[in-house]
Amino acid sequence: MRTFLILSVALFSLISCEKEGEFTQTNNQPLNLSMAVLLKSGQFTTTSGISGSGNVKIYDDNNLRKLVLENYTIENGPDLKVYLSTTNAPNTFVNLGNLNPETVYTIPNSVDLNVYKYVLIHCQQYNHLFAIALPN
Repeated sequence: MRTFLILSVALFSLISCEKEGEFTQTNNQPLNLSMAVLLKSGQFTTTSGISGSGNVKIYDDNNLRKLVLENYTIENGPDLKVYLSTTNAPNTFVNLGNLNPETVYTIPNSVDLNVYKYVLIHCQQYNHLFAIALPN
């Protein structure tokens, strides 16, 4: 029984660790602004105690949806990620990858932007929300 318990805890630990995700491996592909169509844009609002500002824009670039951070600055934090979320909290989300204002994030075709409406900047390690945007 003890062995079963140890194996169960070990298996749960492996399963519960969030994998960075295949989505982040397609990031930082250049955006061709002369051909891209702006789909949505919004402004970030920081959460209590966090300083920062910036905009988010979502483009259609040759049938690839790409998310770009513009004029973006935020207080330093560990393990900051860019999420697309169904709400203004990181409950149901898609992890687009590590925060880097220089990165162009490719949004998987399987993600419905009418459902995943919010863009969040979230500290995954400490489960702390830094900023929220609702692009329209």
